Amino acid sequence: MPMPLAEPVPFRQDAAVVGLVGLAHASSHFSHLLLPLMFPVFMAEFSLSYSQVGLLMTVFFVVSGIGQAAAGFAVDRLGARPLLFAAQAILALACAAASLANGYPALLLVAALAGLGNATFHPVDFTIMNQRVSAPRLGHAFSAHGLTGNLGWAAAPLFLVGLTRLSDWRTAYLAAAMMYLAILALLWLHRDKLSTRAVVRPAGMAQENKLAFMKLPVVWWCFGFFLLSTMTLAVVQSFSASILKAVHGVSIEAATLTLTAYMLCGAAGMLVGGFVVGRAAHNDRVVAIAMTVAALCLALCSTGLLGGTGTMVVLAATGLAVGIGGPSRDMMIKRATPRESTGRVYGMVYSGLDVGFALSPMVFGLFMDRGWYAATLLGAAGTLLLSVAAALAVGRQSTGTVATG
Repeated sequence: MPMPLAEPVPFRQDAAVVGLVGLAHASSHFSHLLLPLMFPVFMAEFSLSYSQVGLLMTVFFVVSGIGQAAAGFAVDRLGARPLLFAAQAILALACAAASLANGYPALLLVAALAGLGNATFHPVDFTIMNQRVSAPRLGHAFSAHGLTGNLGWAAAPLFLVGLTRLSDWRTAYLAAAMMYLAILALLWLHRDKLSTRAVVRPAGMAQENKLAFMKLPVVWWCFGFFLLSTMTLAVVQSFSASILKAVHGVSIEAATLTLTAYMLCGAAGMLVGGFVVGRAAHNDRVVAIAMTVAALCLALCSTGLLGGTGTMVVLAATGLAVGIGGPSRDMMIKRATPRESTGRVYGMVYSGLDVGFALSPMVFGLFMDRGWYAATLLGAAGTLLLSVAAALAVGRQSTGTVATG
């Protein structure tokens, strides 16, 4: 007699988990812009240079990168939920400290706190989704996760700059602190939907066995993919408005709107990518195609042949291409992750994001200082093509990895 089929997980149950995790992810991306949006204010208020405010973001991403790799081990040991709650509390503390900042040392402390708060999100988010969302809906969960991150980026200027104009920057940071506390309260109220299993290991397990996943080449190919693709994203976020203004005479308002359009196109692409990921047998190839199209768009923008309006349109379309590959990227990492090592692998792999964000302004900032605007976009396109090679290497080496303990 055949065994009865297991009752499918209700859509509402999966949607609640994805919604809560997505809200947390949006708050993480919001934190990326806590300091950069106020750079002009800090430079005027505390007489700071570009290099000094730039160092704030280096501190943020160095702390976040180291913390993210360490957080992966903590997630496997303690479960994801405690670290999620701690992250929201730390980000609230960072915003409160920013509202009281009276000089550069205080801002460095804020950058370190915000980086620490941001560190846990990727190992936490993906551990919760992999354990709590039903397999048939996991691709759409990854899609929603990426979409909410983009929305967090898009919301930050509206929230912080808007409140600064209505009142002042200190009030804006206090409001941000209250926002993080409100998110923490909501997550606490629905904590039953966010619980995960900690990894149970033998008491005498050797330390080298706990680190065995680091010997897998596929883990480092994943790390390299995130580092390279994020360097390109950082170019778009940091320099696209300046390039449009310098090369095509585009107003700063229109140039900034192009960056917002890039993020919104990225969110739309992730919605499309959520349907693509469920139908693709080879996620690495989907990622490779999407990133190649995006790289070609950036290379076309670097030529200057499109004019101001055409460049803005194609630059926004680059976000759509990258977004379509996003859910397949996350599924590619899942399939490359050894069993019982989810938190550690995600922590290590996604720390490549932080390294990319930290390196890119230093590398391409030199190009921008010399007025090499076309070379900056072309370099970003070349870096993205290198990430394509890394994605295909992940696909080649993933076979058998999932079964590795």
